[in-house]
Amino acid sequence: MAEPLYYRSATELSQLMRAGELSARETVSAHLERIDEVNPDINAIVTYLPEAAMEQAAAADQRFASGGWDGPLHGIPVAHKDNHLTMGVRTTFGSRIHEHYVPELDDLVVDRMKAAGVVTLGKTNVPEFVAGGHTFNDLFGATRNPYDLAVTAGGSSGGAAAALAAGMHPIADGNDMGGSLRLPAGYCNVVGLRPSAGRVPTYPASDGWCGLSVQGPMARCVDDVALLLSVMAGPDGRSPLSLEEPGSRFATVAADGLRGRRIAFSVDLGGTIPVDPEVRRVVERAAHTCREAGAIVEEACISFDGAGECFRTLRAWQFEAALGDLFDANREWVRPSLYENMLAGRRLSGRDVGRAARLRTELFHRMREFLETYDGLLLPVAPIPAFDVDLQYPASVCGVQQPDYLGWMESACHVTVTGHPVIALPAGFSEAGTPLGIQLVGRHRAEDQLLDMAKDFEQRTRHAWTRPRSGASVDHRRGDGQRD
Repeated sequence: MAEPLYYRSATELSQLMRAGELSARETVSAHLERIDEVNPDINAIVTYLPEAAMEQAAAADQRFASGGWDGPLHGIPVAHKDNHLTMGVRTTFGSRIHEHYVPELDDLVVDRMKAAGVVTLGKTNVPEFVAGGHTFNDLFGATRNPYDLAVTAGGSSGGAAAALAAGMHPIADGNDMGGSLRLPAGYCNVVGLRPSAGRVPTYPASDGWCGLSVQGPMARCVDDVALLLSVMAGPDGRSPLSLEEPGSRFATVAADGLRGRRIAFSVDLGGTIPVDPEVRRVVERAAHTCREAGAIVEEACISFDGAGECFRTLRAWQFEAALGDLFDANREWVRPSLYENMLAGRRLSGRDVGRAARLRTELFHRMREFLETYDGLLLPVAPIPAFDVDLQYPASVCGVQQPDYLGWMESACHVTVTGHPVIALPAGFSEAGTPLGIQLVGRHRAEDQLLDMAKDFEQRTRHAWTRPRSGASVDHRRGDGQRD
């Protein structure tokens, strides 16, 4: 049986609207009804604009009736991540400091999505100042996982991932520094792509040169991620790292992308991190899937020595540079752990930052040279299944105590500092029924090749089409983690 309209892909919805078989109003209305049904339990969308969305949809239908077509995302509904500036729409960054902030301009990615025809539904929840792999804040509370309301949806794009998984909209914009596109994708059974720096230009940005944090697409399937990347990517003179290739090159993804490829895999990043047995099994099964697809698969990994120091130093440095003055002026509204992150950056010396920059360069070349032999490196997204939504972060992983809320995220953070594109994909489920993901690292600036391999994996496993039971959170009891 065909899936309900709210679970159709953006690619299919666009085709139906272009053929005149579906209107933008019908599309948006179906998603608004879905939001009304499931969002009160999940808490993914925190600023909600149903009336404005229907007005936009009606205008899109009128333009289509007159022979117009807005672009590849014509009539596609989306709620933007709440740290991406949206002109005239509240943007809080998950903080009481910005509780009533209404920007006067759009982020570049939002501007490009609007130009391509999206209908804005609202904004999706984030952790305070998008810090951490679990989405909760004092302003809106926690976002819950559609597959089990008792556990986290991940972060920082947790609201976006949960909304996708629950059918509230088919595509989402996000950003990723230490795993913010990948961790929630892995925990919510959706797809998240961290592109190479500059592939999706960023503007405005307090530091346009660093590239540690990048913006990118999320969706329920690889084709939709590629569709959104084709809109987000492309040159812009305001972004100094901007790449020149047009985004349109990513619009179509080839089939059979794994056959003949050489894929390396590691269940624990070469022995760097502790990993739960359930996660190990999922990674091993994913490697087996690649082998069955005709890839040459070997257990191998680069050395991630120095990655933790590099990430923590550069992250602290950027925290202080971007947020130091704001945190000082509003200290009573800032979570103590975030303020300490900023102070760690303030205590750094030039020697510390210089050493981190050298480590980052070394790690880039280690991965670059490794991927001259292999086409991809398959790794776990997270070392453990989704944890209790009431925890700020898991204090231990497989009995190993974690120093802070970044400790359990090293599987994602370590990949960040290599500077290579990486995609998170649905790869199975825990014994409790919550999603588990893998991440596939590709060659630098070779997102097209990475998408081809990802689509082949997706089509062979079909995990991406396993919805929350009955398609909603209604089959889970809040707080007990048990299925009805």
